[in-house]
Order: sequence, then C-alpha cells, then structure tokens
Amino acid sequence: MDNLNTLKTIIKKELSGWKKGEIIGYIMILCLIFYNATILHDSIIAVISAFCGITYTIIAGKGKISCYLFGLTGSGFYAFLAFSNGIYGNFLLYLLYYIPMQILGVINWSKHLDKKTNEIYKTGVKNKLLLTFISAILCIISVILLIFCKDSHPYFDGIVTALSLVGMYLTVKRCIEQWIIWGIVNLLTTLMWIKIILSGYRAYSTVVMWAVYLFLAVYFYKEWKTKGVKG
Repeated sequence: MDNLNTLKTIIKKELSGWKKGEIIGYIMILCLIFYNATILHDSIIAVISAFCGITYTIIAGKGKISCYLFGLTGSGFYAFLAFSNGIYGNFLLYLLYYIPMQILGVINWSKHLDKKTNEIYKTGVKNKLLLTFISAILCIISVILLIFCKDSHPYFDGIVTALSLVGMYLTVKRCIEQWIIWGIVNLLTTLMWIKIILSGYRAYSTVVMWAVYLFLAVYFYKEWKTKGVKG
C-alpha cells in the first residue's frame, strides 16, 4: 500500500504545474507536427523525434524526472536522422553522450523526488570563465575533426556539438545557465536544418522542433529565474 501511495504521489507531481497557456501551446505544436506528417509527408523519423524532443524539453524545464523517458526515445530517433544527413557530430553526440547523460540525469534528479520544490543553481564567476574557455576549445577541436570527417555542415555541427556537451552538463547539474547555452545551440541548429531542407530533404518537423527549443530556452530561463537560484 505504501508503494502504491508513493507511486500515486510521484505521478501526481509529474503531471502538475502546467499553465493553461503552456497546454494550449503544446497542443498547437502537436497539431503542426501532425500537419507536417499527414499533409507535407514529413519523415516519420523526424516526426517522432520532434514529438519526443519537444515533450522532453518542456517537461525538463518543469523539473520533472519523467522528461528522460521522452529524452531517451527522441535521442535515438534524432541520432538516426542526423546520421542519414551526414551530420556526424550530432549523431555521435546523441548516441555516445546524450543517451548516457540522460541515464545519469535520471539518477541525479531522482534525489529530488522527495522534495516539495526542485533546487536550481547558478555557476560562479570562476566556473563561468572556465566553461567559456572549455567551450571555445571544444568548438575549435570539434570543427576541425568534422572537416576532416567530411561532415556535411562542419561549422554548424561542430559548434553545436561542442556547446551541447557543456549544455547537457549544466542540465544534469540543474544550473540556470544551461538555458543560455541551449538558446545558442537551438538557434544554430535551426539554421542548419533549414539549409538541409532547402537542399531537398523532408524534415520539416525537425525545424519546428529546434525552433520550439529556441523559444523554450528563453521561456524557461525566465521561469527558472523567477523561482530563485542558489549560488
């Protein structure tokens, strides 16, 4: 009985905290993805990836551990989509980093399940400078490697891959600065996929997904900031 009550409490907590505007926006996005799938005959891989990815990001922004169920599924489909388009940096990023880090995220976030509120942190000045330096080095190395590997979009892919490593690290650590990193990543990735679509590949839902990511990065940065941040 205790286990059943605990399960009910967890489920109730995971489903709580939605605002009316968020629900309406989420439904509108799902309708757009459905339109892409049925009318524009979008890639089914792109559709599933977009659905799981957008759902993951929204739930993650609310500090819900259930986000990783969608994150793991979406990561698998996006990895396949990236490989199919020669975006090897994104492919390796999702396959070798995002999936393992999300498993680690489940373990880390599960420590907060018994708390009434989810703690949010910010990095100190020294850590920000260190992360900026590391990000710059990672970007240079990543771009050079992807040029060598004949990546289809080495500059976009290289910078996005490098910054995503830093962004995911900050996500697992529950730091508010993650949303700044994700904003940059999402903008560059949206532009990259627009270029891919203009070349003839049908992945409209993928552009929608990254554009929504960009909006959510700004939205959740403001949301997290209003909740109070620990130094």
